[in-house]
Amino acid sequence: MAVIKRLPDSEFEVMEIIWDNSPPLTTLQIMQRMPESRSLKLQTLLTMLMRLTEKGFLTSERVGRERNYSPVISKQDYIRAETDSFKERHYISSFGSLIKAFYDDRELSSDDIKELQDWLAERGRLE
Repeated sequence: MAVIKRLPDSEFEVMEIIWDNSPPLTTLQIMQRMPESRSLKLQTLLTMLMRLTEKGFLTSERVGRERNYSPVISKQDYIRAETDSFKERHYISSFGSLIKAFYDDRELSSDDIKELQDWLAERGRLE
């Protein structure tokens, strides 16, 4: 797999909209799904979409007068790459250390524990 570069928060926010809303999406559809607290000018969004396309995160296809955008990289692959990068930058060598880094000073909820147990059971590592 190619190296996936970290996205600035604003570009990640645009990608989340695309990932979470049944792509392909038009520029207008993306703009309409932006949170009200995050008002972007159309030109700013177009610049972000162009950058995301150049970085290999999106494909862009002209359909009539609009452009349709679809993800090239899945949200899961991006999150996995970000997590791996975090582990490398902070010298976290094991899965247990990673969990401790996130939850060391707070309790795991029963839902969190159940989710971890289910995940381990799926992989045949929990009896």
